[in-house]
Amino acid sequence: MGEGALEGLDLPLTLGQRAADWVTDTVGSWSFVLFQTIVVIVWALLNITHLVRPWDPYPFIFMNLIFSLQAAYTASLVMISQNRQDEMARRMARHNYLLDIKAEEEVRAIIASLESHDRLLCDVHQDLMEIKAECRAMRR
Repeated sequence: MGEGALEGLDLPLTLGQRAADWVTDTVGSWSFVLFQTIVVIVWALLNITHLVRPWDPYPFIFMNLIFSLQAAYTASLVMISQNRQDEMARRMARHNYLLDIKAEEEVRAIIASLESHDRLLCDVHQDLMEIKAECRAMRR
């Protein structure tokens, strides 16, 4: 019944797929947003207040470069993860569709069988009514 629809869903993930899923799960969390916000605040404070030798003075060009690189790689990894998950969803939908078709065929067969039994029972009932009528006629 279309076993190919689920083929590959239970295969172990490659290192790249696991990395893409990890990045997607991590970047898509509030804890990451909070962590990154703290890093930006600390970065800015250390560079503005001169508590340490500033390595990225205002307007924080190095920080912008890091964020640009992070965004470029993160977007690619998230897309890899999403594409794999979309493929899994398509395969599951195909599998469910094939199951639904098979179930519909089985239901149709059951209905046909029930209709056949219904006709046979009607015939048996009719025969019993005729026998009953003959028995009444014989008693008179």
